[in-house]
Amino acid sequence: MAQESASPAAAPKKKAEKPAAPAKKVLPKIDFIPGQKKDMSSEMHDSYEPSLVESVWYDWWCKEKFFEPKFTESGDILPAGKFVIAIPPPNVTGKLHIGHALGDSIQDCLARWNRMQGKTVLLNPGSDHAGISTQSVVEKKLWINDKITRHDLGRDAFIKKVWEWKEEYGSEINNQKRRLGGSYDWTREHFTLDDQLSKAVMETFVRLWDEDIIYRARRLVNWCVYFKTALSNLEVENVDITGKTYLSVPGYDEKVQFGVLVLFKYKVEDSDETITVATTRVETMLADTAVAVHPDDERYKHLHGKFVIHPFNNRRIPIITDSEAVDLEFGTGAVKITPAHDFNDYEVGNRHNLQFINLLNDDGTYNENAGKWNGSKRFDVRKEIIKELESLGLLVEIKNHTMSIPVCSKSKDIIEPIIKPQWYVKCESLAKPAMDAVTNGDLQIIPKVSEGDWFRWLGKINDWCVSRQLWWGHRIPAYFINIDGEASDPDDSNHWVCGRTEEEAKQRASAKFPGKTFVLEQDPDVLDTWFSSGLWPFSLLGWPDKTADLDKLYPTTLNETGWDILFFWVARMVMLGLHLTGKLPFTKVFCHAMIRDAHGRKMSKSLGNVIDPIDIIQGISLQELHNKLALGNLDPKELKTATLGQQKDFPNGIPECGVDALRFAMCAYTSTGRDLNLDVLRIEGYRKFCNKIWNATRFALIKLGSDYKPLAKQGLTGYESAADKWILSKLNYAVTELNRSLTDMNFMGATTFVYSFWLYELCDVYIEYTKYVVGEKEKEASLNTLYTCLDQGLLMLHPFMPFITEELWQRLPRRSGDSTPSITVASFPVSREEISGAELCDDFDSVLSVIKASRALMVNYSISSNASIFISSKSEAEIKLFEQFSNTVVGMVKGCKTVTVLGQNESAPSGCAVSVISPSTNVLLLVKGQIDIEAEISRLEKKIMKSKDLLDKILIKTSAPGYEKTKPEVKENNNSKIKSYEDEISAVSDVIKSFQSLGI
Repeated sequence: MAQESASPAAAPKKKAEKPAAPAKKVLPKIDFIPGQKKDMSSEMHDSYEPSLVESVWYDWWCKEKFFEPKFTESGDILPAGKFVIAIPPPNVTGKLHIGHALGDSIQDCLARWNRMQGKTVLLNPGSDHAGISTQSVVEKKLWINDKITRHDLGRDAFIKKVWEWKEEYGSEINNQKRRLGGSYDWTREHFTLDDQLSKAVMETFVRLWDEDIIYRARRLVNWCVYFKTALSNLEVENVDITGKTYLSVPGYDEKVQFGVLVLFKYKVEDSDETITVATTRVETMLADTAVAVHPDDERYKHLHGKFVIHPFNNRRIPIITDSEAVDLEFGTGAVKITPAHDFNDYEVGNRHNLQFINLLNDDGTYNENAGKWNGSKRFDVRKEIIKELESLGLLVEIKNHTMSIPVCSKSKDIIEPIIKPQWYVKCESLAKPAMDAVTNGDLQIIPKVSEGDWFRWLGKINDWCVSRQLWWGHRIPAYFINIDGEASDPDDSNHWVCGRTEEEAKQRASAKFPGKTFVLEQDPDVLDTWFSSGLWPFSLLGWPDKTADLDKLYPTTLNETGWDILFFWVARMVMLGLHLTGKLPFTKVFCHAMIRDAHGRKMSKSLGNVIDPIDIIQGISLQELHNKLALGNLDPKELKTATLGQQKDFPNGIPECGVDALRFAMCAYTSTGRDLNLDVLRIEGYRKFCNKIWNATRFALIKLGSDYKPLAKQGLTGYESAADKWILSKLNYAVTELNRSLTDMNFMGATTFVYSFWLYELCDVYIEYTKYVVGEKEKEASLNTLYTCLDQGLLMLHPFMPFITEELWQRLPRRSGDSTPSITVASFPVSREEISGAELCDDFDSVLSVIKASRALMVNYSISSNASIFISSKSEAEIKLFEQFSNTVVGMVKGCKTVTVLGQNESAPSGCAVSVISPSTNVLLLVKGQIDIEAEISRLEKKIMKSKDLLDKILIKTSAPGYEKTKPEVKENNNSKIKSYEDEISAVSDVIKSFQSLGI
């Protein structure tokens, strides 16, 4: 078959042209009935059309229950074993992005492969309620549409609104997952707020409370002003800046300055002396309750035990000594201490029994403790404080400072430390078994580099703040016991009780305070979303109830996810799974890389490089991409930047690639690295690969004929040629390596082997060979081989490309007695000893060497037609082999007119160019009379001169003074050009020498 451009799975990427604009095709009208099997009696289309191929199959697969796990008649796991994945539940807040497409492709590839191996397979779908994100979306919608807040509605009415929103928009995720071809058992779909999963959450919280693993404490937390809730450390991103930087902060029209150190003076009480302190958050000085110095610092020993006076409220602030809080060598050696608004200062405050003064309201404004700034926003106060200090002569200096800014990972608001009563999980005792599981090999983390992260994080784990000041989520099953006639302190843990139900909580309260009259007040907070998703692998199988699914399908087999949530989610599942079930929730973790754009940039809406997988599947114009951007919430400046980014990256939009090409690309990209750069052009290359598969199958079906009956069992006819044995051996090698790669979860390797077999061996060589087969028995063997390669080749591709493989496999005639209804439940290929071994390839490899040498000679000598090829060999066996395949060589070498196999005593005519392909074999091309040697030499010499001129220009540039300061990427580009020109000059010079050596 003619070579068609397609991107190899692991080959170096060539410079590609810009994608063509998505064409508006007029497709033939075909009536498909949802849920019914597609009619395959019509003729195949001339070319591959993804939208037609992908129609109907998914509904039929689901209707036929192919994706539901199969058990033995007695209800046990099938003899081949089980494979279970509880998918990472996507947030119900919006559409899936390209990162989801990566994970879904990997998970479904493994599920389909294991299903075809005869295992009990479950790919369990579901979604996460995503507390913070979902509540935020609905609150925004309420305000935009009705100008009301959740507080205007009240808790119950607001929750009802969120459920309505979830029902309306939540199904979109499932539709996307269906579109991507995931073989999920939808009968087992779950949502983290389902009754069963909520029951598991309540059970877990109460158990951990009873075991003293969950506790309530008033301490410093990460507070997100935007969402008005506490966050765990893992939900905080630390943004490093190297000096003065202006950042956008929600709620502020102007950007806020960060990255500066403000130095100011405190006056010492009853003295003319001052002491200088430095801070990056000068607005918190209103809550300073100490100035700390090092006990050994001679500069301040005379001030030990004295006080400074606060310039704005006249509060006496003690000067304390603390060797842990103060570095003798850093700054002024004096440190302001704000225990209520700084994590380090919090510890100092506890050590010295300092006063804790809270300045912040939940919305980020200052409270009455801020004096005249009561009601002002925190960063507005920052500017005012600096002005006041300057007017009082207390401002010393403002200078650039390298620092890390804590930012909410969802809202991008600046995190504020604030003291709040919260619920915590003690993690140290839970973390040790999770680390031991990896140490002793019971839990494998892939890639292994992530093991280091696992131990580093779990080894110094903090207690987990699990309460959130939200309404959407699992309300904490904890109740404050308000005893009649007594002053009860909510900070007193003894006055709290937990219960799976309110009735159980009442019973426990009565037992704790017998004879007392009380009222129970349930904590209004909800649990961190990660608390419920940490139970996911066993809660969705029925835990804490003893269900058949839990008994047979738990533990699951694999957890596949992004490395960025290894601790958010994976570690918590392992810790909770081990503690609550006594078993690991899975034995293997595969962490896929994070997708970046083609330039290596993180995907961001403000850059315009976020890609919707549906846009790749069906194609989208540049204008439509712009329109989608405009519907977002970018500010005008960001929108302009993003629009320009789209125009640069997708000048002609994104071409239609189809699901199968996208899935194959996602697997082909997958490596053990942390990041991968996604180039849509490469996915388009796999779209062309799909077309190659389509055309190859279409040609083969014509070759087989409508009445072809394959052998009852896969095997040989006994008349196989060297070419037949060659392709069967290549098939067997691909099968062997594909199975090995999928076992090792080497997806890049897996796609490389199946891609290479289809494109470079089956299409480019064997199908071309079949055009020149003569003899009835030889044709019979060739058709049997061709059928075997098609059947097995489609089966190999199916885990990656489910739609095109089903469509084509259904068109193949079935072997006698094979009633397999779908490729999804067909048997996956296995290695076959009778067609294995390199020796089967040797003969036809020799023929291919002749073909390649012939093509190369014709290119080198600029002969494109009427070529006469001669083959000489010292081996009688090789002479017979080449005579057998002479017609094949003529057919597969474009422009070749004749091939003559010389006897051992025969010589080629004079005027032939020669290529040595082995010590015993030469290929010769008759050049005499075919070309004007002198004219060719002259043309090639001019080509060398042009290349030398270009090379000289670059060499002059690279030897110029100051070149060493040139950007590294420019140097690299120049070095690449130099090598390219040098290689071209050398190659053309060799051709000239070969012309001159002919002597004609």
